[in-house]
Amino acid sequence: MSDSVPARIIDGKAFASGLVDRVAAAAERLRGKTGVRPGLAAVIVGDDPASRIYVKSKGERAEAAGFHSETVRLPEETTQAELLAVVERLNGDRAIHGILVQLPLPPQIGADAVLAAIDPDKDVDGFHVVNAGRLATGGRGLVPCTPLGCLMLLKHELGDLSGLEAVVVGRSNIVGKPMVQLLLGESCTVTVAHSRTRDLPEVCRRADILVAAVGRPEMVRGDWIKPGATVIDVGINRVPSKEPARAAEGKTRVVGDVAFDEAAAVAGAITPVPGGVGPMTIAVLLANTYAAACAAAGVEAEPLDA
Repeated sequence: MSDSVPARIIDGKAFASGLVDRVAAAAERLRGKTGVRPGLAAVIVGDDPASRIYVKSKGERAEAAGFHSETVRLPEETTQAELLAVVERLNGDRAIHGILVQLPLPPQIGADAVLAAIDPDKDVDGFHVVNAGRLATGGRGLVPCTPLGCLMLLKHELGDLSGLEAVVVGRSNIVGKPMVQLLLGESCTVTVAHSRTRDLPEVCRRADILVAAVGRPEMVRGDWIKPGATVIDVGINRVPSKEPARAAEGKTRVVGDVAFDEAAAVAGAITPVPGGVGPMTIAVLLANTYAAACAAAGVEAEPLDA
């Protein structure tokens, strides 16, 4: 980073590494006390290269943390009934505490029906409507990994969030909406903004905490940010390389939803892309699986905050 960049860089990669270490240690203590070894099952349908790499990474990280890891690979032509039968088998498998079905699914399979079939207590992605309801009503449940990772980074950076004004740009079920609920749970004053928000830049300028999760490369500009604000950039977007010759060859680079250089000149702290929120997702997935294993064993999960 340039010496002229005043914002503190929130190192999600380092935090995620520490979180995985804490999860592994807690899982080992759980196994010693109860004999329960956290188990994570991933189901992938078809041969999408990005999904295959992601599932492989999840399995490797789970095994490295001392978990039992199972990957179910199904052919592209798998029917919805066949996939639901696999989910039902995993629901009944006492060695499995966390189930995730990798998205996207082939067009003949309805994702909503499959996600709804997962036992909510094994839904470590936090997508089941029961877990969404638990989060919305302040109950205990499994929370989507990316927004929970964002909250961990915010609390590590800022400590007590009570009373801070937060703006979440994006209203997806996976990130935006659960992020709002988590921030409300920390007693923030929360605004959810989106593509139809009037004068979006002005709304963003109110934020002590700005979470960008819209999937539009570098949409949030530096002059949208309140001086000293903490910026969490959830976006992962591929855009052409800055170098014309490399761009002509089809080479790309990864950017977030925030124009980083502009924002870093104004913000108090900011997550980079890559290396910010991204590494937190798998780390929180493991933390959720550990929590699900504790619940199955009838014991309280250890706190995993840094």
